Amino acid sequence: MKARTLALAAALLGSSALSAGAQELHFIMCGGEVREADQAVVDAFIAENDGVTVNLEAVPWGTCQDKSLTLAAAGDPPSVAYMGSRTLRQLANNDLIVPAEISAESESAYQPGILNTVTIEGTKWGYPRAFSTKALYINCDLAEEAGVSCEAPATWDDMYAMASAINDNTEAAGVGLAGKDFDNTMHQFLNYLYSNGGVVIDTATGENKLDSDQTREALEFYGKLVSVAQDGPTAWERDQLKDLFNDGKIGMYIQGPWGRGQHNEDINQLVVPVPAGPSGDSGTILITDSIAVFKGSGHEELAHELAQMLTTGESQYALDTEWGLTPIFQYEKLGFENPYYVDDPFWEVFTGGIAAGGPEPLVEDFKSLQSVFTNMVQGIILEDDSVENLVTIAGEELDDAL
Repeated sequence: MKARTLALAAALLGSSALSAGAQELHFIMCGGEVREADQAVVDAFIAENDGVTVNLEAVPWGTCQDKSLTLAAAGDPPSVAYMGSRTLRQLANNDLIVPAEISAESESAYQPGILNTVTIEGTKWGYPRAFSTKALYINCDLAEEAGVSCEAPATWDDMYAMASAINDNTEAAGVGLAGKDFDNTMHQFLNYLYSNGGVVIDTATGENKLDSDQTREALEFYGKLVSVAQDGPTAWERDQLKDLFNDGKIGMYIQGPWGRGQHNEDINQLVVPVPAGPSGDSGTILITDSIAVFKGSGHEELAHELAQMLTTGESQYALDTEWGLTPIFQYEKLGFENPYYVDDPFWEVFTGGIAAGGPEPLVEDFKSLQSVFTNMVQGIILEDDSVENLVTIAGEELDDAL
């Protein structure tokens, strides 16, 4: 009897070991494509883990984040997902993901403020994977036609003076403004707010900081720019402004580093930091996409290992250079010699504002957050209310969204 019991136990142990080794991780990749840098890491991960496979599913942005959330809520979560960091609060608040396990070496090497994009009241809920900042693109031919030197405006007053000159002395509008009911209307406004020392949500305490003098100054300036902007800013979102810039119909607008490759080659463009407001230094919105490890997949430990492999210095450097992203790490701190952004004036613009920048705010209902800013920005564009009232209302609406 004892021998039979031992044999059964051995057989069960063997079966458990087999099932533990033969595991499939479901990896949802938002964006609809798998980049070479990501595939290389996944292949290396599979090679290092016998019996482990990865079902790498690329899903378009429009449905990806909802799909991950729906699967998790139904009890069939993906193992990991690459998605916008803006989703982390909703996932964390609903107990669908587990905190990230980021090494001390990585923490110390990230660009300033990066970890704030995945942190909620002191807890890091995602592994930052892709990073972007913004800068001001200027059409120098239009500036010179308007009789002004094409040089970086240091302050909002300098920017307005250049935009006004272009608007008054050429057939182009001075600046392109986003005001459409779309997420990058909020992003565009936050570039100004963070360049004025403003804060939306304190990442350590979760406190709402939007109702402030810095926000009022930023909104007042946005309203001032309307007088030298293209017609009807509420009909335009940021990527549509690219077309106006290419057609020579606006003198300047704010865009990410990818703008350099999207603009017509015959445009004599200058790329400069977002000018500083009266209460701050030149800054930028810090936007990341990140890797989230889901709760309840049954192999969270392996999922963490994959996320950690995807976010090593080597893996991140491959992605940043392949995609043309703002560097997510200070790679020199990780032993990289002559990283691509060092001594490059173009990249210095996109890294220079990081320290003064701020994160895309993390709330559970992102559409509610978007509405807070869209209502405030459209209110000043359309002159529906005063700056004072619009900011006060926005602060109250943000309280409801938190």
